[in-house]
Amino acid sequence: MKKSIILLLLLTTICAFSFAQGQEEGAVEEKTYVFKFAHSMSEKSVRHQSMELLKKELEEKTNGRIRVEIYANGVLGSESEVIDMVKTNNVQGARGSQFEKANPKYMIYNIPFVFNSSNEFNYILHSDFEEAIAKDAQKNGYYIPATGIAGGFRQFTNNVRPINTPDDIKGLKMRVPPLEPVLKAMDALSANPQQVPYKETYMALKTGVVDGQENPFSNTYDMNFDEVQKYLSIGNYIICPDCLFVSNTWYQGLPDDLKTIFNEVSKEAMDWSTENWLASEEPIAKELEQNLITNVISDENLQLFRDKMGPVYDYFIKKGDFTQADLDDLNSRLEEYRANQ
Repeated sequence: MKKSIILLLLLTTICAFSFAQGQEEGAVEEKTYVFKFAHSMSEKSVRHQSMELLKKELEEKTNGRIRVEIYANGVLGSESEVIDMVKTNNVQGARGSQFEKANPKYMIYNIPFVFNSSNEFNYILHSDFEEAIAKDAQKNGYYIPATGIAGGFRQFTNNVRPINTPDDIKGLKMRVPPLEPVLKAMDALSANPQQVPYKETYMALKTGVVDGQENPFSNTYDMNFDEVQKYLSIGNYIICPDCLFVSNTWYQGLPDDLKTIFNEVSKEAMDWSTENWLASEEPIAKELEQNLITNVISDENLQLFRDKMGPVYDYFIKKGDFTQADLDDLNSRLEEYRANQ
């Protein structure tokens, strides 16, 4: 009898342990991972719409195991502040202009007049050149599953005069993002660059704190800068990457199956963003031209701008953000691409 009782107790203990273990394993499988994403643009922007697409696809394909929260209009802080939060995993995702925080080598994309077209840039962003830069970002706490294009080329607007030559921009108080290549380009052109948070730029333009700003057409339209500007000068001088910054701590904590889904959906969302952001540029440009006195800088005058960019190239090479070999590699890839078009 004693042996029977002991055997029964032993079996009961084993069953209870197995049940508890099964519950624990089931709990792990059903764990929800929250992806809190923040950016500084409005809800009507392509950037926001692409993240709504990511939210929909990610939540559906993971059966709710990843839940996405999106915060627009800079409500959680400036681009710089939010991207810092991503590193510490207080926010899990962001997009913005502070990509050098992830990897200084991203500065190579923003050297003025490197790219002749958005197609060239998109080609590089889908190559192993970009893969290597993104991979190195993990050392700094960021995982970058995909990089798109932040609108089209950056253009100049201001309230003082049309910009046709470098002399026309000299002395203008130009709002610049916290993006060093833009700042250095403005210095090289003898402008007076002023760093103003993106969400505060409209009021700075309206009150005359700054004379002008530079952004892709879509950003100027999205933020209604044309309401408080007089001149639009088209020069296509810089085009920016649009990294999807993800907390590496958060990403590495995902199960492998969710990592795979997250990567696939991120690439789809960023490709959608690039395609639709670029497609929006031409009709938006035409609308801006109705509201602003517009000029296109001639090829001859653009060369005058290029001639002043040497110090910008030298600065970043000496700083160590990238090497001359990196720049030569990029230019070689672009030359090969152009030869095949």
